[in-house]
Amino acid sequence: MIRKATLKDVKAIHGLLQIYGSKGELLPRPLSKIYDHLRDFSVYAQDGKVVGCCALQFCWEDLAEIRSVAVHPDHTGKKIGSMLAETAIAEAKSFDIKQIFTLTYRPGFFKKFGFMQIERSQLPLKIWSDCILCVKFPDCDEIAMMKKLDLSSPSPA
Repeated sequence: MIRKATLKDVKAIHGLLQIYGSKGELLPRPLSKIYDHLRDFSVYAQDGKVVGCCALQFCWEDLAEIRSVAVHPDHTGKKIGSMLAETAIAEAKSFDIKQIFTLTYRPGFFKKFGFMQIERSQLPLKIWSDCILCVKFPDCDEIAMMKKLDLSSPSPA
Protein backbone atom coordinates (compact mmCIF):
# COMPACT_ATOMS: atom_id res chain seq x y z
CA MET A 1 0.00 0.00 0.00
CA ILE A 2 3.02 2.32 0.37
CA ARG A 3 4.78 3.12 -2.88
CA LYS A 4 6.82 5.87 -4.48
CA ALA A 5 4.68 8.70 -5.81
CA THR A 6 3.98 9.08 -9.52
CA LEU A 7 2.95 12.06 -11.64
CA LYS A 8 -0.66 10.94 -11.30
CA ASP A 9 -0.40 11.45 -7.52
CA VAL A 10 0.67 15.11 -7.55
CA LYS A 11 -2.79 16.65 -7.24
CA ALA A 12 -3.77 14.22 -4.48
CA ILE A 13 -0.57 15.02 -2.55
CA HIS A 14 -1.21 18.73 -3.03
CA GLY A 15 -4.76 18.28 -1.75
CA LEU A 16 -3.59 16.47 1.39
CA LEU A 17 -1.03 19.16 2.16
CA GLN A 18 -3.62 21.89 1.59
CA ILE A 19 -5.98 20.33 4.15
CA TYR A 20 -3.42 20.69 6.92
CA GLY A 21 -1.83 23.84 5.51
CA SER A 22 -5.16 25.67 5.71
CA LYS A 23 -5.36 24.75 9.41
CA GLY A 24 -1.81 25.95 10.07
CA GLU A 25 -0.74 22.42 11.06
CA LEU A 26 1.63 21.92 8.14
CA LEU A 27 3.42 24.25 5.78
CA PRO A 28 1.58 24.12 2.46
CA ARG A 29 3.58 23.42 -0.69
CA PRO A 30 2.79 24.98 -4.06
CA LEU A 31 1.87 22.51 -6.78
CA SER A 32 5.07 23.41 -8.66
CA LYS A 33 7.22 22.39 -5.65
CA ILE A 34 5.50 19.01 -5.46
CA TYR A 35 6.34 18.42 -9.11
CA ASP A 36 9.93 19.58 -8.44
CA HIS A 37 10.32 17.14 -5.53
CA LEU A 38 8.01 14.32 -6.63
CA ARG A 39 10.76 11.71 -6.37
CA ASP A 40 11.06 12.54 -2.64
CA PHE A 41 7.48 11.43 -1.95
CA SER A 42 6.02 8.11 -0.93
CA VAL A 43 2.27 7.65 -0.78
CA TYR A 44 -0.14 5.35 0.96
CA ALA A 45 -2.83 4.31 -1.51
CA GLN A 46 -6.02 2.52 -0.67
CA ASP A 47 -8.48 1.35 -3.32
CA GLY A 48 -6.50 3.31 -5.91
CA LYS A 49 -6.78 6.58 -3.95
CA VAL A 50 -3.90 8.40 -2.24
CA VAL A 51 -4.83 8.86 1.43
CA GLY A 52 -1.38 9.63 2.88
CA CYS A 53 1.99 11.04 1.88
CA CYS A 54 5.47 11.68 3.23
CA ALA A 55 8.64 13.06 1.68
CA LEU A 56 12.30 12.35 2.36
CA GLN A 57 14.54 15.12 1.09
CA PHE A 58 18.31 14.73 1.02
CA CYS A 59 20.12 17.81 2.33
CA TRP A 60 23.72 16.67 2.42
CA GLU A 61 25.75 13.49 2.15
CA ASP A 62 24.76 12.39 5.66
CA LEU A 63 21.64 14.46 6.41
CA ALA A 64 18.04 14.19 5.23
CA GLU A 65 14.70 15.71 6.20
CA ILE A 66 11.31 14.08 6.66
CA ARG A 67 8.67 16.51 5.51
CA SER A 68 5.08 16.76 4.35
CA VAL A 69 3.67 13.88 6.41
CA ALA A 70 -0.09 14.03 5.88
CA VAL A 71 -2.97 11.57 6.10
CA HIS A 72 -6.49 12.34 4.94
CA PRO A 73 -8.70 13.09 7.99
CA ASP A 74 -11.01 10.18 7.12
CA HIS A 75 -8.05 7.80 7.53
CA THR A 76 -6.30 9.09 10.66
CA GLY A 77 -5.80 6.75 13.61
CA LYS A 78 -4.91 3.81 11.35
CA LYS A 79 -1.10 4.16 11.74
CA ILE A 80 -0.74 5.31 8.11
CA GLY A 81 1.40 8.29 9.13
CA SER A 82 3.59 6.00 11.23
CA MET A 83 4.05 3.56 8.36
CA LEU A 84 4.99 6.43 6.03
CA ALA A 85 7.50 7.83 8.56
CA GLU A 86 9.03 4.37 9.06
CA THR A 87 9.33 4.00 5.29
CA ALA A 88 11.16 7.34 5.06
CA ILE A 89 13.50 6.37 7.90
CA ALA A 90 14.24 3.03 6.22
CA GLU A 91 14.90 4.79 2.93
CA ALA A 92 17.31 7.20 4.65
CA LYS A 93 19.16 4.23 6.16
CA SER A 94 19.38 2.57 2.74
CA PHE A 95 21.29 5.64 1.55
CA ASP A 96 23.60 5.53 4.62
CA ILE A 97 22.19 8.79 5.97
CA LYS A 98 23.51 9.30 9.50
CA GLN A 99 21.00 11.89 10.74
CA ILE A 100 17.45 12.74 9.83
CA PHE A 101 15.57 15.82 10.97
CA THR A 102 12.14 17.35 10.73
CA LEU A 103 10.54 20.71 11.34
CA THR A 104 7.12 20.00 12.82
CA TYR A 105 4.10 21.18 14.74
CA ARG A 106 3.60 17.65 16.10
CA PRO A 107 6.69 16.74 18.11
CA GLY A 108 4.88 13.92 19.93
CA PHE A 109 4.46 12.05 16.66
CA PHE A 110 8.18 12.15 15.89
CA LYS A 111 9.26 11.35 19.47
CA LYS A 112 7.73 7.87 18.94
CA PHE A 113 10.47 7.27 16.34
CA GLY A 114 13.34 8.47 18.52
CA PHE A 115 13.52 12.07 17.33
CA MET A 116 14.77 14.55 19.93
CA GLN A 117 13.95 18.25 20.02
CA ILE A 118 16.88 20.48 19.08
CA GLU A 119 17.47 24.18 18.55
CA ARG A 120 16.91 25.16 14.92
CA SER A 121 20.34 26.82 15.02
CA GLN A 122 21.87 23.31 15.22
CA LEU A 123 20.74 22.61 11.66
CA PRO A 124 23.14 23.47 8.83
CA LEU A 125 22.59 26.75 7.02
CA LYS A 126 22.00 24.87 3.76
CA ILE A 127 18.53 23.78 4.88
CA TRP A 128 17.36 27.37 5.32
CA SER A 129 17.15 27.99 1.56
CA ASP A 130 13.54 26.69 1.59
CA CYS A 131 12.77 28.71 4.70
CA ILE A 132 13.48 32.02 2.99
CA LEU A 133 10.50 31.37 0.71
CA CYS A 134 8.17 30.46 3.58
CA VAL A 135 5.32 32.77 4.56
CA LYS A 136 6.42 32.45 8.19
CA PHE A 137 10.03 33.49 7.59
CA PRO A 138 11.78 34.74 9.72
CA ASP A 139 9.29 34.00 12.52
CA CYS A 140 9.29 30.21 12.24
CA ASP A 141 7.27 28.47 14.92
CA GLU A 142 7.97 24.89 13.87
CA ILE A 143 9.84 22.63 16.25
CA ALA A 144 13.16 21.20 15.03
CA MET A 145 13.80 17.54 15.83
CA MET A 146 16.71 15.25 14.98
CA LYS A 147 17.27 11.50 14.98
CA LYS A 148 20.66 9.82 14.67
CA LEU A 149 20.32 6.68 12.57
CA ASP A 150 21.93 3.44 13.64
CA LEU A 151 23.05 2.05 10.30
CA SER A 152 24.05 -1.27 11.85
CA SER A 153 20.49 -2.18 12.84
CA PRO A 154 17.98 -3.48 10.32
CA SER A 155 15.37 -1.06 9.00
CA PRO A 156 11.83 -1.43 10.42
CA ALA A 157 10.29 -1.56 6.94
